[in-house]
Amino acid sequence: MSELRVGTAVAAPGTRAFGAIEVTNHPGGGAVEIPVILVRGSEPGPVLWIDACIHGDEPIGALSVIRLTRKLDPEALRGAVVAVPAMNLPSLEAASRGNPLDPFAYDMNRIYPGKPDGRLTERLAWAHKDALEATADLEISIHSGGSHSYLSSTLFCGGDDASVELGKAMGRGWSLILLSPHVSGSPMAVMLEKGGAAISIELGGMCTTLPDEIWANTDKMVGAFENILRHYGMLDGEPHYEERWRKGHQEAVLANHGGLWMPARGVRFQEPVKEGEVVGRIMDVHGNVLEEVKTPSDGEIFGLRTLPTVRTGEWVLFFVHQDGMID
Repeated sequence: MSELRVGTAVAAPGTRAFGAIEVTNHPGGGAVEIPVILVRGSEPGPVLWIDACIHGDEPIGALSVIRLTRKLDPEALRGAVVAVPAMNLPSLEAASRGNPLDPFAYDMNRIYPGKPDGRLTERLAWAHKDALEATADLEISIHSGGSHSYLSSTLFCGGDDASVELGKAMGRGWSLILLSPHVSGSPMAVMLEKGGAAISIELGGMCTTLPDEIWANTDKMVGAFENILRHYGMLDGEPHYEERWRKGHQEAVLANHGGLWMPARGVRFQEPVKEGEVVGRIMDVHGNVLEEVKTPSDGEIFGLRTLPTVRTGEWVLFFVHQDGMID
């Protein structure tokens, strides 16, 4: 077995290492880079990449991978885990969806894999892509509702058998799989092109960062990642699974008016709803209702806006149009 190298991080078999993928420099000096944590097993096996904070207002991913890598024993692992706590570190530092210093390529999850001679965010994405392509067999991108919304535990994958298997391996509590057959602009697309497996996962938002909530959500993610490691034989132990999975495709419902967003009472996530149910209202500052936001069809709600202010064209409802079941 050889050592694993990602950027400046080098891990021999049975060790843990820290480093970064180097990209460029700040105007005042200092490096612009992508931090990485390597956990190299003592025996051969797959290489699982777990990527967090492609959006900087979604820190649950960074906290989850840090907890996972601290918990893993390299001597007990087969293969390796490559954890990226912050793909877009400038956006994490600003606690914003994208890097506010790069208005031309703001959202890394739309311009990935970027290009080597592009805007700053494009160069960050390209450097990540090069390292990912060189080493990864499996990849997970962690997302949440960020500063504006809450998203319940949901999986996205391209629909290929290998990625659906990876999604199922998340275990209990992850029974909703949304298929994205035409993926682009994300690490998932690069992984599918190279023949690997990849999923994106959603859970939480900045509204769920009180102590009990953030511990519960990171517990759920760490448990799911450990289940994946067991499923692929990277850790000892018996993996557990859902009995069946609901599949569907998403619709992100946008506000037609700007104003104050007030959700309806009793909205529940990942439960059946009928077309036309009111999930919230947009009011002006005098309290006049400008718009009732309704479910677009029979299906289920997997996410909802939590930020009370809303502009025209912003997300208010994340909806699932159901496409059946997966055994």
